[in-house]
Amino acid sequence: MRKEQRRPYTAGMAGLVAFGATPVSTDPAELTAKQEALFSILRDLDRVIVAYSGGTDSAYLAWAAHKILGDGAIAITADSASIPQSHKRDAEAFARECGFRHEYIATHEFENPDYVKNDKDRCFHCKDELFVRLEAYAGEHGYNHIVYGVNQDDLGDYRPGQRAAKLHDVKAPLVEAGLKKAEIRELSRHAGLSVWDRPAAACLSSRVPYGTAVTVETIQTIEQGEEAIRALGFRQFRVRYHGELVRIEIAKDELPKALTTEMAETFTRIFRKLGFLYVTLDLEGYRQGSLNAALHS
Repeated sequence: MRKEQRRPYTAGMAGLVAFGATPVSTDPAELTAKQEALFSILRDLDRVIVAYSGGTDSAYLAWAAHKILGDGAIAITADSASIPQSHKRDAEAFARECGFRHEYIATHEFENPDYVKNDKDRCFHCKDELFVRLEAYAGEHGYNHIVYGVNQDDLGDYRPGQRAAKLHDVKAPLVEAGLKKAEIRELSRHAGLSVWDRPAAACLSSRVPYGTAVTVETIQTIEQGEEAIRALGFRQFRVRYHGELVRIEIAKDELPKALTTEMAETFTRIFRKLGFLYVTLDLEGYRQGSLNAALHS
């Protein structure tokens, strides 16, 4: 494992609000106390599987579990068509960077009609499938607990995956330690973790509106579109699928780059090749969970 890189807290968290995190206290003593609480929680769990997507929260949790438990912790990523290849590459790179154990486990949510129909409980069926597979792995390999990277800020959003976690007694150490998104980013930055400013991530199925069936073909098209946007240099974005229409969300601080005639032509060329008839840019910009708005309308 590489030597931990310590950085001072003096930079604060002002820049982290751009990633959608709730502003929080920058008191270093409070942050240190929360991290020590996390370490204590993990120590008591003894042997754990970390449900690891490679995003900032699960990466920080995997790092912390490895720091405290060593080989008593393993990070496992779902090998699913709904997880972008770029996320898998990022997950693998961070595991190598920190030296923690990392494996994949196959999940089969696309074989479940309740998942494919994509109603408001889609995420429940996805996480239920993952946790069933992780429970089997834990039983075979002698792990006591499964943990996942939900944080305090996540509790206020519509996330049916949390119901699946409760059903399977999956622990939420970041919540228990009282950690919010911005605090996790700051503690990651302080520890020298490369994921501290990683843009928010979600599975590809989250790009499809509720009520529209999710298929492997659809999310592969979405992934191709997002890879093309990433190649253009954008960092935070989503490709939202609406049948023959694609709605592109770009982070507000990156919108000026997108709002040019040349970029409009580039987007049109990319997405027409992928089979879309109409190519649109959302003028509200990227916002996490924007498709959840339909649940409250």
